Amino acid sequence: MEPDAVRRGERVHHGGEPDPDVLDFSANVNTRMPDGVDAVYRDALERSRRYPDDEYPDFRAAAAEYAGCDPEQIVPTPGGLAAIRLAIEVSLEAGDQALVPAPSFAEYAREVRLQGAEPEFVAHDRLLGADPAEYDLAIACTPNNPTGDAYDPDALRAFADDCAAAGTPLLVDEAFLGFTDRPSLAGREGAIVARSLTKLFGLPGLRAGFAVATGERRDDLATARRAWNLGTPAAAVGAHCLRDGGFVAETRERVAAERERLREELAGEFDLHASDAPFLLLDCGDRNVDAVLDRAREEGVALRDARTFRGLDSHVRVAVKDRDANDRLLEVLADG
Repeated sequence: MEPDAVRRGERVHHGGEPDPDVLDFSANVNTRMPDGVDAVYRDALERSRRYPDDEYPDFRAAAAEYAGCDPEQIVPTPGGLAAIRLAIEVSLEAGDQALVPAPSFAEYAREVRLQGAEPEFVAHDRLLGADPAEYDLAIACTPNNPTGDAYDPDALRAFADDCAAAGTPLLVDEAFLGFTDRPSLAGREGAIVARSLTKLFGLPGLRAGFAVATGERRDDLATARRAWNLGTPAAAVGAHCLRDGGFVAETRERVAAERERLREELAGEFDLHASDAPFLLLDCGDRNVDAVLDRAREEGVALRDARTFRGLDSHVRVAVKDRDANDRLLEVLADG
């Protein structure tokens, strides 16, 4: 990182409600987790009296099978954000420019700035039309956060090929891709894919994820990552979850059905953005956003203030949870 840039930097706002008595719709995390996690964690905790194998062979094999790539292309990280930071650190230096979607995950611009580089914001739905040769790094998020829409796979692959031809690294954040049946860009030349176990497997506190890259980009990531950067419990539970294809399939079906139900129920009250993700972006229109947020909070429900995303000034974001919780959300928003 560039020291002066760090001193100028600041933290960014995220969802997540620390009060266990509040129903949290501000964070997009699966309400369920795969069977057997407790037993795997307990066994791994006992093995934590030794350093983990820094090659993480089992985790990398499971991640490769899940993402559809070669295990040698997997670089373990403590969460998807760690993969994003690692990719940006090895790709940018002071004075560089990065193509960044907006509105989107605020950590992209923050991490770019911490390197002393500058984010160049482009509307997320026009990003694939940009010329990657004009930038030192391009960043894409699919499905995009907070809008929820995913890029057409063919268009994204074509953009990745353009980036590779221009020599511009492409960082693709696929944190929510597991909720869809769309193919990953993992293993494509020139692309760095960041994946998270947080959202799909309902384990945000575990901090497990990985990056995928090929050739020199993979070598750079593997060299730059910290030793033992994935704890033994995170690696063991992560591998267990990544191999549970039945859980993934059930989650996709359940979330898609509940998302559609919420969309239909809320369509008369809010303008909704189309979504392939486990959340919906609601435009409050003439409603006072603070009043919507405060009213929900009074009823024990936390919503995500989406005004913290660049370019949004009248929006909230709500997670898609289980049916009972979603029913409660509908009651609160109807009363508001």
